[in-house]
Amino acid sequence: MAAAQKSFSTYKFADAGRDLAQKSQTGELHVIVGPMFAGKTTALLHRIKSAGNGGRNVAMVKSSKDNRYAIDSVVSHDGLKFPCWALTDLTSFERKVGVEAYQKIEVIGIDEAQFFDDLYDFCCKAADQDGKTIIVAGLDGDYLRRSFGSVLDVIPLADTVTKLTARCELCGKRAFFTLRKTEQTETELIAGADVYMPVCRQHYVNGEVVKEATKTVLGTSSKAVGAYCSSSGADVVAVV
Repeated sequence: MAAAQKSFSTYKFADAGRDLAQKSQTGELHVIVGPMFAGKTTALLHRIKSAGNGGRNVAMVKSSKDNRYAIDSVVSHDGLKFPCWALTDLTSFERKVGVEAYQKIEVIGIDEAQFFDDLYDFCCKAADQDGKTIIVAGLDGDYLRRSFGSVLDVIPLADTVTKLTARCELCGKRAFFTLRKTEQTETELIAGADVYMPVCRQHYVNGEVVKEATKTVLGTSSKAVGAYCSSSGADVVAVV
């Protein structure tokens, strides 16, 4: 009798589990990170196109802040291109595409994910509740090697995490970091190879040392010129 009761209970739990799975199928979250010029967007586009070619309904989203190559397309540094929704926030995506269209979408790609403040909440809802497969591509660190946006926050939610590397522009070794060549200090400075380059650890450290040394030399020179002008009464002429 006890054995029969145990068997019946096991059956009921298994049956209930199957019913629940059928009613609410969860999705997936895949995260692609790395420095600039590591091929993150290329990898994202390959996955999105593969899913589309396999018969799945796909959509691509990017931040409206990034208009370097196109306004309504995701474009990689090597020229790959895919139409997208350019949004200020991810929460508005369902409203923009329409509820019915959103329900039909199976795979959503998010490029330049570091610019979305609501990335964590969107990924939670889309993957856990809406059954979507989300593929996120973005910078894991800024030019100071500090966490950039919410990209690292979604790693605990992820099914897979892919860390890509570039080639150091100075020596050709694997590059894990992004070095900013200019003196701007704001975190969000959207630009390309004119401002950033991928570097290895050695050249990141050396690059920062050189930049600091340059600041010191320029600062010392400015003070010396200023002192000379004050003592001699000479005019300063800026040569550009």
